[in-house]
Amino acid sequence: MRKIREVLRLKFGLGLKDREIARSCSIPRSSVGNYVFRARQAGLCTWPLEPDLGDEALETLLFPPVTVKPAAPKAVLPDFAWMHEQLRRHKHLTLQLLWEEYKQAHPDGYQYSQFCELYRRWVRKIDVVLRQEHRAGEKMFVDHAGQTVPIVDTTTGDVRNAFIFVAVLGASNYTYAEAAWKRNLPSWIGSHSRAVEFYGGVPAVTVPDNWKAGIKDPSYYEPDLNPTYRDWADHYGTVVIPARVRKPRDKAKVEAGVLIVERWILAALRHRTFFSLDELNESIRELLVRLNQRKFRKLETTRARLFETLEKPALKPLPAEPFRFAEWKTVKVNIDYHVEINRHYYSVPYQYVHEELEAHVSEKSIEIIRKGRRIATHVRSDIAGKHTTLPEHRPKKHQDLEWTVSRFVEKGRAIGPSTAALLERILQSRRHPELGYRSCLGILRLGNRYTNERLEAACLRAVALNTCSYRSIRSMLATGFDRQPLQQPDESVVHQEIHANVRGAGYYGKEVEI
Repeated sequence: MRKIREVLRLKFGLGLKDREIARSCSIPRSSVGNYVFRARQAGLCTWPLEPDLGDEALETLLFPPVTVKPAAPKAVLPDFAWMHEQLRRHKHLTLQLLWEEYKQAHPDGYQYSQFCELYRRWVRKIDVVLRQEHRAGEKMFVDHAGQTVPIVDTTTGDVRNAFIFVAVLGASNYTYAEAAWKRNLPSWIGSHSRAVEFYGGVPAVTVPDNWKAGIKDPSYYEPDLNPTYRDWADHYGTVVIPARVRKPRDKAKVEAGVLIVERWILAALRHRTFFSLDELNESIRELLVRLNQRKFRKLETTRARLFETLEKPALKPLPAEPFRFAEWKTVKVNIDYHVEINRHYYSVPYQYVHEELEAHVSEKSIEIIRKGRRIATHVRSDIAGKHTTLPEHRPKKHQDLEWTVSRFVEKGRAIGPSTAALLERILQSRRHPELGYRSCLGILRLGNRYTNERLEAACLRAVALNTCSYRSIRSMLATGFDRQPLQQPDESVVHQEIHANVRGAGYYGKEVEI
């Protein structure tokens, strides 16, 4: 349903064509038309939608129950090779006339729109180069250069390579470049944000390469955008249309831009040694000004002049605030009604135990989403192994959960009295008993791996030494410490070592002479 909402946003919010929406959302154009048609039938022709319209209600409005009709027989496929040859020989011949001749021979054949679409698909398979004409403010092409730049650490002397991000506007070829330490998602999104800030506006379409930092599933047939990348596009009011897999001509502008950056910027810096990323970026910015002001070989103008007169007025304005990076993660609610994010545990309403939810992880907050609706919000914490629990998320009665304190103790009593005592101590030591469910469940599962007899022996030793934790039990079983005899300390013997400095109890019983 998130993808359907994205189709409605691009159609009714940005006014894009169906073909552009299909490429951005990685779905067939017919599906885009179907979603738009259903939205209009349901009266959903404006954006944004009503705030209280959830995913389930939207699905009911768009896909009401319908009766299944029998599939129609397949039509006869036209001879596309013969058609292509006829179109090349006769310059006044049109697809309309060829379709009419086809319908005369095959009355049950394809209609005109499908006939033309099938022919265009066939033509794409022919190795023909099409010169693309880009409108001002329409597209920004982005990619990484293959060449890296070494940076020397002044403290250790180690050399680390920096990656080069390149962005090129389609109509003016105005180029932006910067260095970054990594090619991961945060660096990718940050480079995009700095690129549009450098241009002072936002293009209508962003064309990236089809790789996993920006594409969630780099499938040949159905590539899917990373949700964070889609959030970035939504924030800046642009649409991301990735290039096809192994089709570099879809982003020929940035392919040429990368080559120019490598020749006129990186090659010019080959004799310099850099000691920080900021120093490298400052040098790149200086050479970037010279590159954009350099005259074209076949045109009496420059990239900077074309950008100021042609491209910049057509760009969309920047939003009031820059994009704040946040990731999407799929999480599962454990039996203690907590989800784990970066080794910290956050509570959700206990009714969603065992369900898979989505987590929107930003720099300062954690949002838990279920079917497009936010069910929990927490302040982000980086303390590993700790819990953040809201009181309203706890159940009124423990019987509402699958596991309870009494059930854990009964499971431990089935193994042995020491195991039951250990589990009871763990549950009583926590502020909320549910926070100890994970530890107790892990201890019980150790019996499947090391046998219940060894687990009972380890629990006996842990209770005696007051080291009641999952880590302690696991360490005893892994090292075989549970098999050693347990020695009880003799409390009557306080100190047995004889030393000159040890005075003993008799010394303190003497009377002091004054």
